[in-house]
Formats: sequence, C-alpha cells, structure tokens
Amino acid sequence: MMQYSGIRLFWLGVILIGSLISAPVQAETLRIGAMPVGSGWYVAAATMEKTLETVLPGMDFEVVARGGGVSNPLVVQQGKAQIAISNVATSLWASKGQLLYNGKPAPDIRALVGGLNPVFIGAIASKSYLEKNGFSTLKDILESGKPVNIMMKPPGSFIPPAVDIVLKAHGTSREKIEADGGKIYQVAPAQMSSMMRDGRVDLYFDSVLRGHPTIQEISLTGGVTFLDLSDEATAALSEYGIRKANIPQWFEAQSGPTVGGDFGTQIIVNKSMSDDDAYKLTKAIVENMAKMAVDYPAWKAFVSEKAGLPENNGIPLHPGAVRYYKEKGWL
Repeated sequence: MMQYSGIRLFWLGVILIGSLISAPVQAETLRIGAMPVGSGWYVAAATMEKTLETVLPGMDFEVVARGGGVSNPLVVQQGKAQIAISNVATSLWASKGQLLYNGKPAPDIRALVGGLNPVFIGAIASKSYLEKNGFSTLKDILESGKPVNIMMKPPGSFIPPAVDIVLKAHGTSREKIEADGGKIYQVAPAQMSSMMRDGRVDLYFDSVLRGHPTIQEISLTGGVTFLDLSDEATAALSEYGIRKANIPQWFEAQSGPTVGGDFGTQIIVNKSMSDDDAYKLTKAIVENMAKMAVDYPAWKAFVSEKAGLPENNGIPLHPGAVRYYKEKGWL
C-alpha cells in the first residue's frame, strides 16, 4: 500500500510539473499613468495602449485614468504605474524635489521619449488696462509698482509656480502685488471667462494649447491681447526646464506668434524597468508615433530624431532608451 501511494505521488508530481511547464506565462500588466477620462492625456494613453499591445504582443497594458503632469512623476516613482505621460518641466522638478514637490525628490524616474508636443505658458492682458496705464509689455506691468489683478489656476497646477518664477524675474511676488493694491485670483477655468469680461482681471497666465476652450472664449469676448514673456522671464523659466518658445498664432487675441515658455511633454518610466523592456517600448513608441498621431493629433509635432535630446527630456534617459537612440545615431 505504501509502495502504491509513493508511485501515485510520483506520477502526480510529474503531471503537476508538466502542467506548469506547458501553462502559458501571464504577461505582467504595465500601467500607463495618464489623466482622468475625457482629458487629452487619457486619449493619448489609450492610443498608446492600443498601439503597443498590437506591436508588442508579449506585453499587456492598462491606462490609469487619473493623475496629471504634476502627479505622474510621483506615480512612477512609487511604482503605481510603470509608464506615464509627463511634462518635461515637472519631471525635472520632481527629480530634484523642487517647487511643488516640497523638497521630496523622485530620484528613480527616467525618460524614454521626449519632444512629444509643446505645452506653453502664456500671458494675456486686458487691453483697457494696458491703455489706461500706458503699458505695452509684461515688463511694464510687473515693474511699474501699480496695482494689477492677476488670474491663474488654483494650487496644484504647474502654472502658479511658473508665475512665481516670472514675478521674481521682475523683482516682484504675489505678496508684493497684493501689498501694492493688486489682487491674485486662483480660480477654476469655468470662472475665468466671466472674470475677464467683467474687468476684474488685468493679467491672466495659463497653459496654452491649440483650441483651449477658456482661452478661445476670452480671446473672442474679453477685450484682451497676448503679451510676449520678457527675456528676463524666459531666462528664469529655462532654469526650471521651461524652454523659451513661440506660441503659434492660434487665437484672435494674437497679432502673430507670441513668446511663451514650453513645459514639454515626454514618456517616463522607473529606473527599475529592465533595459530590454525600456528598449522595446522606446522603439515601439518612436516608430509608431505617426500612427498614434492620427488618434491624438498633438503628437504630429513629434520629431523622431529629437526624442532623446537632453533639452526634450530634462531628466536622464533610461539605459534601454539610450541604447535605441545610439543605434539610430541620434545621440
């Protein structure tokens, strides 16, 4: 009886081992950090998911429908997503623990693909305010010491710290502006158009994208004009990864291209990703970008040869990405 039981156990073990060997290995699901459903980055991430699952059949992907430019570097740092869309500037801030990251760095984030599309910061001023005070430039406004009411997004957006950099470049600050009789409004986009039309706001800073609905409405009905960011402002912003760039003439309130700052957009991962996986992902994203840009037109601005350049990434490239760009002769 004992002999029989031993034989039976032996064959059960053989069958079990055989089933383990023959069973298909389940691919790890790689989560893509994006933004909530309905956002542009959600569309972009869903486009990536569909494309990458087609060209990399050994990998599974899932879009994380939350996050954004500020939180996605932390999501990758903490391993809550393996891949994420991020702004170049906020990735740089996160890696150093600067500004919104309050001295708590994210040292493990790495870049895969940079230069996806520009994300601008621009300045828009009330025409009546300019005429009343004889101002024509942003420098005139910020260095005059006269009261000015400034509007921007609420805390948590990347716009307020960028505005603080601009103000400091002109020797002022939010506190000084309020001490001089001005006001700082940090409001949701739904309130911005009416505040501009009502004359409560003299100067408005925001992220500028083609077709931006709030800016489109303000441009048509608010009696405003775009102002170039000054040389002082763009030099100060560049120290924080926000590059000087021309905003194309997308809105009625522009008389031509306007000088702004570009936060940039990139794909990031954690340094713990294997070099082979990072290489495969980089190659797949770069070489299928034209296809993805059909579903997410912002990526039509992408130039493959510039995807690995330091100025388009801000943070170090993952070694797997470096390998791909060196093979292509782009580094």
